[in-house]
Amino acid sequence: MKVDGGISLNLHEAATSAREAENAGYSGAWTAETSHDPFLPLLLAAEHTSKVELGTSIAVAFARSPMTLANTAWDLQAYSKGRFILGLGSQIQPHITKRFSMPW
Repeated sequence: MKVDGGISLNLHEAATSAREAENAGYSGAWTAETSHDPFLPLLLAAEHTSKVELGTSIAVAFARSPMTLANTAWDLQAYSKGRFILGLGSQIQPHITKRFSMPW
């Protein structure tokens, strides 16, 4: 059975958080786009772990250019040696229109 957990979005804690998850035997360590970028902590996690899968449980798709998102995911996949999983979400109208100032 796979057991996953979350890692800290705080850049000063992300590496330690991911290492602790890996050492505890977790299969995956995930971030979510809540109040911070979900990708930067995963870069640190990839640098400081070697086995645990790393991914975004949700990254907001519409707030980014598809090409920029594809490049970010490709780079994380390469840097993590194949351990990155991209999870996307569309979000809800108020988040898109108010938080990101984009049309719905």
